[in-house]
Amino acid sequence: MFEVITVVAVVLAIAIVLILAAGKHASFNVERAITIAAPAERIFPLINDFHQWGSWSPWEKRDPAMKRSFRGPVSGAGAVYGWEGNNNVGSGRMEILEASAPSKIIIKLDFFKPFEGHNTAEFTMLPQGGSTCLSWVMRGPSSFISKLMQVFINLDHMIGKDFEAGLANLKNLSEK
Repeated sequence: MFEVITVVAVVLAIAIVLILAAGKHASFNVERAITIAAPAERIFPLINDFHQWGSWSPWEKRDPAMKRSFRGPVSGAGAVYGWEGNNNVGSGRMEILEASAPSKIIIKLDFFKPFEGHNTAEFTMLPQGGSTCLSWVMRGPSSFISKLMQVFINLDHMIGKDFEAGLANLKNLSEK
């Protein structure tokens, strides 16, 4: 009798998780913003050139042995950055799709490991007097595996903390 109750409880728990996952949105959106006491012209090159990401990206220092590759132009549309690293950074590829100096950069972001994902990142710089409001947005589709993860993990909180760290680093660099 105990075994039957245990099996029913496990099946019920799995069913609840699957139902909760099925109810998650088909896409996700993570956004953070910061005001930087610097003109957009000072911030834009730090994002538009993947070679500069090592100075501010929160992921760059998580794997000192990470392999990086760069293709295409040094900066702007067509610039490509690939990485392969440990479990903290995984592997993936970014390509700048649009770079409208000094106000907007759109990046195609493809993750290969530890989980496959195909997203878009967008950086927008809006002048505010002598300062700039910099926003960082990532959006993409939520696969069923992603929806299952979201039952247990808050993606906005998890990714948002990294965005906040990256934006703070950009602020520190830009305000020097």
